[in-house]
Amino acid sequence: MVAPVILAALTPFVKDLFSNGLSMLGNAIMSKGKAKVEEVLGITLPPEGKPLTSEQLASMRGLEMTHEEVLLELAVRQQELSLEAEKVATVAVTKRWEADMLSDSWLSKNVRPLALLHMLAALDVMLVCALFGALVPDTYLTLVGTLLTTMVGAYFIGRTVEKGVDVYQGWKQTKGE
Repeated sequence: MVAPVILAALTPFVKDLFSNGLSMLGNAIMSKGKAKVEEVLGITLPPEGKPLTSEQLASMRGLEMTHEEVLLELAVRQQELSLEAEKVATVAVTKRWEADMLSDSWLSKNVRPLALLHMLAALDVMLVCALFGALVPDTYLTLVGTLLTTMVGAYFIGRTVEKGVDVYQGWKQTKGE
């Protein structure tokens, strides 16, 4: 099921596919493009701009069932690419953090904890102001909350993962693998 907000942003053709239960075909078109799907499957899809007829929908249901394996392979490949991009980004962040820790600069070693403390202090000030009746705009609270969620996740979860990887690698070395 596709969220209504996402559904509203899709082209009418892809929206029709999702609305009529053709999610594999819709996802393939969203990730690879209509021309690529037509090329890979060796089919011609109906043109954009016109609502799909019941005959076209029935035909595309048959196409989706016939080419289910290829459509699933396209979806898996898209997920693999997304995971690989996330892995590369995570490695880059870890390398930046490691470079910060190797630096001789006190500030570069402590910028993350200081930024986190600053945001926590900003949230505390806003909460105290709200406690005493001062109007704190919701957008400020939302912004600070989002930043804090991101920073706490990166700082504490990221550090936990880093430590876990270090412990695992040390364990592997002692096992002689």
